[in-house]
Amino acid sequence: MSDRDYSDRSDRDDRGEHSERGEGGRRFFSAPRVCQFCTDHSTKIDFKNVDLLRRYIQDDGKIRPRRQTGACAKHQREIAVAVKRARHLALLTYTGEILR
Repeated sequence: MSDRDYSDRSDRDDRGEHSERGEGGRRFFSAPRVCQFCTDHSTKIDFKNVDLLRRYIQDDGKIRPRRQTGACAKHQREIAVAVKRARHLALLTYTGEILR
């Protein structure tokens, strides 16, 4: 095929990704957490509990994904519904900060 010499690419690991410089490669994901609502059955997801729901919203107002919150699929859906209900009743804002 081609007669190029690729021996000068010592900064790449076996898969061709940059290992030391942090370029390319894959993102770092932390270990999956256990769902808070499955372990503690006394904690209920309610749209009126704004302090609980704020932990599941990013700074810009988006709902955090499951891989960040550690919630199972069932409870993540309940969190999303509760956040949307709280937004509709003006208990939570749609955006993160109030723009001036």
